[in-house]
Amino acid sequence: MTPLHREPTHPGEVLLEEFLKPGDTTQVDFARKLGVPVQRINTIINGKRGITAETALKLSKALDTTPEFWMNLQSTYDLYHAYTRMKKAA
Repeated sequence: MTPLHREPTHPGEVLLEEFLKPGDTTQVDFARKLGVPVQRINTIINGKRGITAETALKLSKALDTTPEFWMNLQSTYDLYHAYTRMKKAA
């Protein structure tokens, strides 16, 4: 069940705070490593774009995680926001 007492962390914040900053990696360098435009990484980090299955696969390979880790972060975030929108509409 999605926790409802607080907003889940966006996967982009996890990417920045848990992976890029500790590794002293810039968005530009990381985008090159993934073979994606830097704008994709930037919009993910800024919470304006979600993690797609393709991006989850790329992140998991580059960061030695699983694609499920990234997809679970995204689905938890999405479900929380869908639930709160539905609750407000009721």
